[in-house]
Amino acid sequence: MEIEISEITGIKIAEIISDSVLITKTQDALDIMAESNYRESWKIILYAKNILPAFFDLKTGIAGDILQKFSTYNVQLAIVGDFSKYPGRSLKDFIFESNRLGRINFVSSTKEAKERLSRNSPGPVSGGFI
Repeated sequence: MEIEISEITGIKIAEIISDSVLITKTQDALDIMAESNYRESWKIILYAKNILPAFFDLKTGIAGDILQKFSTYNVQLAIVGDFSKYPGRSLKDFIFESNRLGRINFVSSTKEAKERLSRNSPGPVSGGFI
Protein backbone atom coordinates (compact mmCIF):
# COMPACT_ATOMS: atom_id res chain seq x y z
CA MET A 1 0.00 0.00 0.00
CA GLU A 2 1.16 3.48 -0.87
CA ILE A 3 -0.28 6.77 0.33
CA GLU A 4 0.01 9.70 -2.06
CA ILE A 5 -0.65 13.11 -0.55
CA SER A 6 -2.07 15.84 -2.77
CA GLU A 7 -2.51 19.38 -1.55
CA ILE A 8 -5.34 21.37 -3.11
CA THR A 9 -5.96 24.92 -1.87
CA GLY A 10 -4.11 24.06 1.31
CA ILE A 11 -6.10 20.88 1.97
CA LYS A 12 -4.16 17.61 2.18
CA ILE A 13 -5.84 14.60 0.59
CA ALA A 14 -4.48 11.08 1.09
CA GLU A 15 -4.95 8.75 -1.88
CA ILE A 16 -4.56 5.09 -1.00
CA ILE A 17 -2.89 3.14 -3.81
CA SER A 18 -2.90 -0.66 -3.90
CA ASP A 19 -3.71 -3.56 -6.20
CA SER A 20 -5.16 -5.66 -3.40
CA VAL A 21 -8.08 -5.57 -0.99
CA LEU A 22 -7.02 -3.47 1.98
CA ILE A 23 -10.22 -3.13 3.97
CA THR A 24 -11.85 -6.35 5.16
CA LYS A 25 -12.79 -5.20 8.66
CA THR A 26 -13.21 -2.03 10.70
CA GLN A 27 -9.66 -2.12 12.08
CA ASP A 28 -8.25 -1.94 8.55
CA ALA A 29 -10.10 1.34 8.01
CA LEU A 30 -8.87 2.66 11.36
CA ASP A 31 -5.29 1.78 10.41
CA ILE A 32 -5.62 3.70 7.13
CA MET A 33 -7.12 6.68 8.97
CA ALA A 34 -4.27 6.63 11.49
CA GLU A 35 -1.63 6.51 8.75
CA SER A 36 -3.33 9.35 6.87
CA ASN A 37 -3.61 11.35 10.08
CA TYR A 38 0.12 10.83 10.63
CA ARG A 39 0.59 12.54 7.25
CA GLU A 40 -1.74 15.37 8.38
CA SER A 41 -4.63 14.41 6.13
CA TRP A 42 -8.23 14.02 7.29
CA LYS A 43 -9.49 13.40 3.77
CA ILE A 44 -8.99 10.03 2.12
CA ILE A 45 -9.51 8.60 -1.35
CA LEU A 46 -10.06 4.84 -1.49
CA TYR A 47 -10.84 2.69 -4.50
CA ALA A 48 -13.76 0.25 -4.46
CA LYS A 49 -11.39 -2.52 -5.58
CA ASN A 50 -9.53 -2.09 -2.28
CA ILE A 51 -12.62 -2.77 -0.18
CA LEU A 52 -14.11 -6.18 0.58
CA PRO A 53 -16.98 -6.73 -1.91
CA ALA A 54 -19.37 -7.58 0.95
CA PHE A 55 -19.05 -3.90 2.00
CA PHE A 56 -21.37 -3.03 -0.89
CA ASP A 57 -24.06 -5.44 0.32
CA LEU A 58 -25.64 -3.26 2.99
CA LYS A 59 -27.31 -6.26 4.66
CA THR A 60 -23.91 -7.38 5.96
CA GLY A 61 -23.53 -4.24 8.10
CA ILE A 62 -19.87 -3.94 7.13
CA ALA A 63 -20.34 -0.58 5.39
CA GLY A 64 -22.20 0.86 8.36
CA ASP A 65 -19.53 -0.25 10.84
CA ILE A 66 -16.65 1.07 8.76
CA LEU A 67 -18.25 4.33 7.65
CA GLN A 68 -19.33 5.12 11.22
CA LYS A 69 -15.64 5.26 12.15
CA PHE A 70 -14.99 7.87 9.45
CA SER A 71 -17.84 9.93 10.86
CA THR A 72 -16.77 9.45 14.49
CA TYR A 73 -13.23 10.61 13.77
CA ASN A 74 -14.34 13.42 11.42
CA VAL A 75 -12.49 11.99 8.41
CA GLN A 76 -13.96 12.72 5.00
CA LEU A 77 -13.88 9.87 2.49
CA ALA A 78 -14.28 9.44 -1.26
CA ILE A 79 -14.66 5.94 -2.65
CA VAL A 80 -13.88 5.73 -6.36
CA GLY A 81 -15.48 3.03 -8.46
CA ASP A 82 -18.26 1.84 -10.73
CA PHE A 83 -21.16 1.31 -8.36
CA SER A 84 -23.69 0.52 -11.08
CA LYS A 85 -22.50 -3.09 -11.01
CA TYR A 86 -23.96 -3.57 -7.53
CA PRO A 87 -27.65 -4.48 -7.61
CA GLY A 88 -30.24 -3.21 -5.22
CA ARG A 89 -32.16 -0.05 -4.57
CA SER A 90 -30.93 0.29 -0.99
CA LEU A 91 -27.29 0.75 -2.05
CA LYS A 92 -28.28 3.31 -4.69
CA ASP A 93 -30.28 5.22 -2.07
CA PHE A 94 -27.40 4.98 0.39
CA ILE A 95 -24.95 6.36 -2.19
CA PHE A 96 -27.33 9.19 -3.10
CA GLU A 97 -27.81 10.20 0.54
CA SER A 98 -24.09 9.91 1.35
CA ASN A 99 -23.15 12.10 -1.61
CA ARG A 100 -25.80 14.64 -0.65
CA LEU A 101 -24.37 14.99 2.86
CA GLY A 102 -20.75 15.01 1.64
CA ARG A 103 -18.95 13.26 4.51
CA ILE A 104 -18.76 10.00 2.55
CA ASN A 105 -18.66 10.34 -1.24
CA PHE A 106 -19.10 7.66 -3.88
CA VAL A 107 -17.59 8.93 -7.14
CA SER A 108 -16.55 7.60 -10.53
CA SER A 109 -13.12 9.23 -10.85
CA THR A 110 -10.13 10.38 -8.84
CA LYS A 111 -10.60 13.87 -10.27
CA GLU A 112 -14.15 14.02 -8.91
CA ALA A 113 -12.94 12.67 -5.55
CA LYS A 114 -10.34 15.43 -5.26
CA GLU A 115 -12.87 18.08 -6.27
CA ARG A 116 -15.35 16.96 -3.62
CA LEU A 117 -12.78 16.56 -0.87
CA SER A 118 -11.23 19.97 -1.51
CA ARG A 119 -14.57 21.82 -1.17
CA ASN A 120 -14.69 22.07 2.60
CA SER A 121 -12.25 21.37 5.33
CA PRO A 122 -13.35 19.18 8.22
CA GLY A 123 -10.41 18.43 10.45
CA PRO A 124 -9.60 16.10 13.30
CA VAL A 125 -11.88 15.75 16.29
CA SER A 126 -10.91 17.72 19.34
CA GLY A 127 -8.01 16.06 21.10
CA GLY A 128 -6.60 14.29 18.06
CA PHE A 129 -7.19 10.93 16.49
CA ILE A 130 -7.40 7.37 17.80
